[in-house]
Amino acid sequence: MKILNLIILGTVSALLISGCNTTPTPPAEDVIDPTLPVISLNGHIEDVKSVAFEWKDAKDPRVNGIYVYRNDPEKADTQIRRLATINNRFATHFVDNEVAPNTQYQYFFTTFSDKAQSNKSETVSVTTLPVLPVVWIESIQNMPRSVKILWRVHTDPRVDAYIVERKSLQDTEFKKIATVQGRLNAEYIDTKLADGQVYQYRLRSVTYNDAVSAPSEIVQAVTKHLPLDVKSFHVTNNLPKKIKLSWQPTSISDFDYYKIYRGTSAGSLDYYAKITNSEFTDDIGKDGKEYFYKVTVVDKDGLESDQNVHALQGLTLPKPKAPAILEAKIVNLKVELKWSKIDPRTKSYTVIKTSKKGWLDSQIDEIKEIPSTRYTDANIYAGIVYIYQIIAVDENGIESEPSMEVEVSSDELPPYTEDKDAPKKESKAAQQIKSNVSPTEKNSINAAPDLDTSSL
Repeated sequence: MKILNLIILGTVSALLISGCNTTPTPPAEDVIDPTLPVISLNGHIEDVKSVAFEWKDAKDPRVNGIYVYRNDPEKADTQIRRLATINNRFATHFVDNEVAPNTQYQYFFTTFSDKAQSNKSETVSVTTLPVLPVVWIESIQNMPRSVKILWRVHTDPRVDAYIVERKSLQDTEFKKIATVQGRLNAEYIDTKLADGQVYQYRLRSVTYNDAVSAPSEIVQAVTKHLPLDVKSFHVTNNLPKKIKLSWQPTSISDFDYYKIYRGTSAGSLDYYAKITNSEFTDDIGKDGKEYFYKVTVVDKDGLESDQNVHALQGLTLPKPKAPAILEAKIVNLKVELKWSKIDPRTKSYTVIKTSKKGWLDSQIDEIKEIPSTRYTDANIYAGIVYIYQIIAVDENGIESEPSMEVEVSSDELPPYTEDKDAPKKESKAAQQIKSNVSPTEKNSINAAPDLDTSSL
């Protein structure tokens, strides 16, 4: 009988090794003793990451314990192998905590003695429970550089976290971006996103023992677009001492304000002003001053329109071009001056007259609002050197730089008589010319009377 049992055992072992995937194969070194009691299962209970078994106890005193066998679906080899050893014949329960959710496994059990093990029990196919995904998810879009995700709280109390996954249209797969702890949490706000971009989201539920569900349905959201650029942007180049900016008012509904940038070159502009009107006047206070400008739109969420827009050049009205003196001579004891009109903007002229009685004694006078390009000065005397310069003045009162100097003098003129009570007047242009005199000369200039003039 013993020989017959060994023959049967050898035949069964050969059949198992031949490739039947559903029939368990005990290790070759284990000897089968068919007289040992076979485990009789009462049943099993499946959970997400565990499976529990119960069987009738083995009363045979030869039994030292129970072997547990199981396959591993994650491996290409699906052969059933020994999983655990229970070294107590009185044990009637076993819990396998090394299983994955929603996965099918095969088990069988044997008893063992000092020298052998029993025939296998029935092979049981068990499928662990899945972690149910979130059943409802929604996205809130058109938010500034962010997306809000809402979901329904999971009904399974074993869930204690949610994994948030995101994918842009440029990505090939979803990536984990956050884990929200706590089953009762029901929102996540994704920040630091790009403007006007499309993003997709999905959730996975996570249990207290790290079982992860299948992904939820996918929701999509678009972040808020930047405000539209300003249109019809204009910058002046012909206003006296100021530059005016104007543009078409923005049409966005949540407009907040405009930002004006200014710089001395198109590639280097700094923030300059914040306004709500669609025009701006930059009071420069200087002639021929150049600046570059651009304007952006800012909405109530603080989003600013594209800053990489073309900057426009603005310019205050430059000074007129200085006249060119053509002639300066004494005729009939009078100085006759003639000059040419260089700048078409010129509306009148100012003659700057410097009277030098000595190296440290001079007086500067100016004769304004001369409408023509000729002037006759009858207030001249012998022993005094007269220096003349001409300034062009436009309709805005902007004065050109003084012309080149011309010098006139004659000993045949009548002698000079000083009048101490005569007032002396100086214009800005005259002050500018006087500023070129050395400090010693300034301290030594004597007051001289206004000279009568006549013009042709």
